Amino acid sequence: MSRQRLQIVLLTVGAIAVYVGFRALPTGTNLHQVDFDTRGKGMVELCDPSNPQFVAVTTARSPVTMTLQGELPAVPGRESKLTLTLVTMTGKAVGPADVLVQHTRKLHLLVVDPTLRDYQHIHPEPAAKDGDWSFSFTPRLAGTYRVFADFVPVPTARSLYAGADLPVTGEVAVNMNILSWDAEVEGYQFKLTPAAPIHAGKVADLTFTVTRPDGGVVPMEPVMDAYAHLVAFDQGHSGFAHLHPNEISLTPPPDEKHPKLTFKITIPNPGVYVIWAQVKLAGREVFAPFWFEVAP
Repeated sequence: MSRQRLQIVLLTVGAIAVYVGFRALPTGTNLHQVDFDTRGKGMVELCDPSNPQFVAVTTARSPVTMTLQGELPAVPGRESKLTLTLVTMTGKAVGPADVLVQHTRKLHLLVVDPTLRDYQHIHPEPAAKDGDWSFSFTPRLAGTYRVFADFVPVPTARSLYAGADLPVTGEVAVNMNILSWDAEVEGYQFKLTPAAPIHAGKVADLTFTVTRPDGGVVPMEPVMDAYAHLVAFDQGHSGFAHLHPNEISLTPPPDEKHPKLTFKITIPNPGVYVIWAQVKLAGREVFAPFWFEVAP
């Protein structure tokens, strides 16, 4: 064997040894990829955040089960202390060591009422028992809320979801929402503009803007490592799509008077949907809804 070929072989063997060594390092989790195996009909896929699509969490089987306990049923306008538990299909608890930080948090809860008019984004904290997570929730309306958990298991490093129902006492209000790509909240004008009519199964490009009626500065600040987050729900609140801006860098910031961000989304089925925008303005988180229809 020539000297050059010997060097190549030694370098290759060394690279393989380094790779195997890193793979063998402890990650802090006792879970493995098989604990999140999504093979089988009707299973929730491991989702790719760079290609956001609507995920029908309630009609698909997730490899992780979520249950809720605590002060239930909740009461509109009253804070409830709750605990959620995450368990894999193999019976293992999913605790803080088992999930990666995603957008500054390990676990995101997307909580919405039956009319989709009360949306809240909540971040539970690890509880004393591994697999338990604690959070507080104050519903604004009545009915059975849907809670979607969004997290990234360490063994897969890809987003995964789970869902559960959260009962709230009282009569469900009649949904009287009007289709609109415009919203005015707390003195700011929000607009979400599709590049073309949205059709089921087709990638849609969206442009999001925030302005003030007087043309003044929009004090937009980062929230969870982005200048805005969008979450889409269907009218049957069977699932959601969690969207992040195409502009992933926080520098430079958006224009101070006419901030603009772009997003992509794929919705598989026609029907009526709402997209909730979440931004941080002058230190305060603000939510704005956009109601729209997806054509066949």
